[in-house]
Amino acid sequence: MEINAKLVKELRDKTGAGMMDCKKALQQCEGDLEKATNWLREKGIAKAISKSDRDTKEGRIYSYIHTNYKIGVLVEVNCETDFVAKNEQFEALCKDIAMHIAASNPLAIKPEDLCQTFIENEKEVFRNKAINEGKPDSVVQKIVDGQVQKLYKENCLMMQEFVKDPNKTVQEMIAEAIATIGENIQIARFTRYMLGEN
Repeated sequence: MEINAKLVKELRDKTGAGMMDCKKALQQCEGDLEKATNWLREKGIAKAISKSDRDTKEGRIYSYIHTNYKIGVLVEVNCETDFVAKNEQFEALCKDIAMHIAASNPLAIKPEDLCQTFIENEKEVFRNKAINEGKPDSVVQKIVDGQVQKLYKENCLMMQEFVKDPNKTVQEMIAEAIATIGENIQIARFTRYMLGEN
């Protein structure tokens, strides 16, 4: 059965599972949204959503130095228990997150963490560019909104395509880790250093 992107997105929004997991669930359940939701829950993939409001007071600060010794990352990744903070899966996740930050150079974790002045300036540039290109007033705001979404996807860690698997975002990768590890996991903060940068 052919599964369309709209149905996959609907299941993803409902469960927080990755796109590929949602597609597989819908294929297994012949496009039935409720059955696919239950299939994901049975596999433990949809657990991430229910854990997202639990406290994360443990974790670790992970340091990563890129192989050329010119880029370094410090990232704080939080979880619920000291036990998980010390396990190999959690350490591997921290490493993946740090490597991604080194490679993709995000400006913030989520859109709301970006500087509002920066966003407003970018909106003005997008608006003026659309006007200068002769776009009608009725579509200028849609163009601006689309460009802002693109800006978020390029600069916000959770919305970026995961460097080791561009078919999923960093947020989806973390949701999968939550389902596997069984605890809420949050990225609290990060700093990326590049040789010669102030």
